[in-house]
Amino acid sequence: MKRILFLVLAAIVLVPALVIGIQVLHEPGSDQASVPVTDASGQLARGAYLARAGNCMACHTVRGGQAYAGGRAIATPFGKIYSSNLTPDEDTGIGTWTSNDFWRALHNGKSKDGRFLYPAFPYPDYTKVTREDSDAMYAYLRTVAPVKQESKTPDLRFPYNQRILLAFWRTLYFTPGTYQSQAEQSQTWNRGAYLVQGLGHCAACHTARNAMGGSINESNLAGGMIPMLNWYAASLTSDAGHGLGNWKVEDIEDLLKTGVSRQGAVSGPMAEVVSESLQHLTSTDIHAMATYLKDVPKTKSGANRETARTSGDRQAILRQGAKLYEQHCAECHQADGKGAPSVYPALAGNPSLAAQSVVNPIRIVLNGGYPPSTAGNPRPYGMPPYSVALDDTEVAAVVSYIRTAWGNKGDLVSPIDVARLRGTPID
Repeated sequence: MKRILFLVLAAIVLVPALVIGIQVLHEPGSDQASVPVTDASGQLARGAYLARAGNCMACHTVRGGQAYAGGRAIATPFGKIYSSNLTPDEDTGIGTWTSNDFWRALHNGKSKDGRFLYPAFPYPDYTKVTREDSDAMYAYLRTVAPVKQESKTPDLRFPYNQRILLAFWRTLYFTPGTYQSQAEQSQTWNRGAYLVQGLGHCAACHTARNAMGGSINESNLAGGMIPMLNWYAASLTSDAGHGLGNWKVEDIEDLLKTGVSRQGAVSGPMAEVVSESLQHLTSTDIHAMATYLKDVPKTKSGANRETARTSGDRQAILRQGAKLYEQHCAECHQADGKGAPSVYPALAGNPSLAAQSVVNPIRIVLNGGYPPSTAGNPRPYGMPPYSVALDDTEVAAVVSYIRTAWGNKGDLVSPIDVARLRGTPID
């Protein structure tokens, strides 16, 4: 019995130590050498472009603050994490970092001093970035105006503020490794996969997460709630019912490049992504991303169905919804729900409206819908908010009607769901 007890105690002590030791010492690819640079100006231009592709400025700049100086709060279920200073300031930024240090952060999720980085910095995606692209981004960031601004300490609850525990999280949810081209696929497809899986970090929002904040791999890009933001990131798979299966590649391109297409329009957090990042990518890269996304296999949705049970007479609810739609919506979206291509999004056959989550259509009716202003669509048509004009029961009725009309296969919405989201900030 004493021997068994000793073995149990030894396991309790040694297994965590082993896990931590492996994560501290295991740094695959850390010895990968930089690629010699023959065109310094070309590398800087490439780095600036790649920083746009990764939407780095959006997270590493507070509203109204200095570019890349960090400090933006990123809300998580475990508390707030603040983005770091990426300017070349030697005291508070990355001024003393080498290209190897920067590569280590992107590829292995570790800071210059070896500390584990919190995965709010999406290194599980960025690890796919090549060393050449990492060096280009580093070279560009070295040219940004230095800003002396200390990075804020994460405001996390215990035990999540114990950074060493990330060793266990990484063991479960992080596998370092650059993107490996698929020989059976075209160059365009591979380029799209590289951008979507890597710098674009699309899975960070469009894949459901578990209680520990780890991505549910079997639900890759099948949609999921964005933690703490109360927005649902739609499925990007080839699912014809809830994803992009019925979209043409050109429609996906239009949505990524301009924020609107014949099939729909972006709003919420995705509007910022299009405005600050995607619209600045080349048409070739946008086409590559659309080509890859069109081919993403259908996977099991990881969406959580946390909605209230709808009570009342179904037909009465839909009649009320139809009347409200005629009064407030039909002028733009048309009586048949087909809207006006690239102006007023179609509601008929719109997968985001019939998604398992009812969050987005409710929030858009309450707060309005505002696609981003882009070069390809400089004056987007917005939808006014109806939070004052309609009460919870009326919003639930019109959203229920939209989700079930014209062949849409959504279900009814409860006024309780509306009440939960009323007053939720737009961003």
